[in-house]
Amino acid sequence: MGATLVAELLKTNPRAITRVFLRPTEKRGEDLEKILTDLKLKNIEIIESTKAFNILGAKDNCLLMAEFAKDIANSYFDVDESPTRVILVNPSDSGNLGTIMRSAVAFGYTTLEIVMPGVDPYDPKVIRASMGAVFHLNIKIVSDIAKLKVDKNCLAFVLDDKAVSLESINSETYHGCPPDLIFGNEAAGLPKDFCQKTGATPVYIRQSENVDSLNLGVAASIAMHYFSVV
Repeated sequence: MGATLVAELLKTNPRAITRVFLRPTEKRGEDLEKILTDLKLKNIEIIESTKAFNILGAKDNCLLMAEFAKDIANSYFDVDESPTRVILVNPSDSGNLGTIMRSAVAFGYTTLEIVMPGVDPYDPKVIRASMGAVFHLNIKIVSDIAKLKVDKNCLAFVLDDKAVSLESINSETYHGCPPDLIFGNEAAGLPKDFCQKTGATPVYIRQSENVDSLNLGVAASIAMHYFSVV
């Protein structure tokens, strides 16, 4: 939902768009007219109707919506053999997932792996929170944590006595290729034996004792910024 998000998908991968819904209105700004022109040039169907907006509960100021094919939306990526990965195990909050997507794109991470069960990365709430960043990522769905490929070069963020602090890791040792970052569910975190079973390096972000933990989106953003290649 929203002209900004439609424009983002139109820019990154227009062939994923199956059709677009336009709310009938006399107030069409220059930006909206440009998007409509680009859609017409690419022969994308534009349906002028209020019904779809009402069904989905779109706000009155939402004038444009795009329907797209999920299996095509992120298929244009040409990711090298060693993609920079952020791995989320069972994320449950749409806002957090969208925020992490924005930070990933901002700090040079190319691939987002989501271990199910978890939030659908194409949920409208996630897409809105990502501000279109979802269309700039190589998104992979892992059906079960047992199928996740992890090694000692991956950093797993956990509250563990054996964990090392983030700032004790020299980011320059990665020579411009950031390590894989792994985060658990907002409420439960990663399984206690995750690092033992996978060989991932346990890491924590130093913080005040006055709060229980950092928000998942904040923690992931701090870690990505620390290893940013941008």
